[in-house]
Amino acid sequence: MKIAFVGKGGSGKTTLSSLFIRHLATTGAPVLAVDADINQHLGAALGLDEAASAALPAMGERLPLIKDYLRGTNPRIAATETMIKTTPPGEGSRLLRVREDNPVYDACARPVELDGGTVRLMVTGSFTDADLGVACYHSKTGAVELCLNHLVDGRDEYVVVDMTAGSDSFASGMFTRFDITFLVAEPTRKGVSVYRQYKEYARDFGVVLKVVGNKVQGQDDLDFLRAEVGDDLLVTVGHSDWVRSMEKGRPPRFELLEDVNRSSLRRLQSAVDATYELRDWEHYTRQMVHFHLKNAQSWGNERTGADLAAQVDPGFVLSESVVVNA
Repeated sequence: MKIAFVGKGGSGKTTLSSLFIRHLATTGAPVLAVDADINQHLGAALGLDEAASAALPAMGERLPLIKDYLRGTNPRIAATETMIKTTPPGEGSRLLRVREDNPVYDACARPVELDGGTVRLMVTGSFTDADLGVACYHSKTGAVELCLNHLVDGRDEYVVVDMTAGSDSFASGMFTRFDITFLVAEPTRKGVSVYRQYKEYARDFGVVLKVVGNKVQGQDDLDFLRAEVGDDLLVTVGHSDWVRSMEKGRPPRFELLEDVNRSSLRRLQSAVDATYELRDWEHYTRQMVHFHLKNAQSWGNERTGADLAAQVDPGFVLSESVVVNA
């Protein structure tokens, strides 16, 4: 199951995503955690120290390896260099699976030991001095989108992605790659404005969107969120001494997290698991093709655009168990 955490900067999406990852780890389920925000904080939220966080391999810097592996023997991709972030899989492409070992995970993923278990962590990578003034952060997050397009995950397997702040994920088709999106919103006008924008943009794409109210301190905050987001409000999270300790780098054992917040995490998992029956792999594949063709049309060079469009295999359907020709 693929899960995105989004929200405005400072809303607490990284904190909430890290808590959810810790919760999933306690269940024994396989978890792939991805920090898709160039402001890399997920590693620290999972307990890594500054040096360990800085040493995590950046997916953006290993993009040629990722492309070369995923391309496989796909005859529609003339060369690894022609793959872009929206390139869909086709016959001969290699796919990623949550439980397996593969060269992409070997190069980009690192195990993180939590008190409830071990998860794999991948990061896009932050800006370097060489990027400043000349690079767009989408050059980093493109590696995540390419991997998600080639990822086949099943029931009781979890891919949790801490996304970029605000509605920046709409600069690509990555917002459609998830079974459910949790929007973390504070009980403020700014907090719910991102929710309205996200809901509007996602309206025509079948995105399952639920709001997690954060920093909720009383009934007035709860009433405000209910009035602003209605039935999309799934759970709320209030003050947490456990989180305060975690943010100081001294997290207690996860079993000591407050009962009310543990209950909220269980409700998040129930909401995720309930979306499994809604899966439609044909629709999922059709969406990735849609955004890839839009990308091809946007290229100023007609030859390049035609080459990108030729990468699409019209009979290809991504499936949970196998890739088949429709």
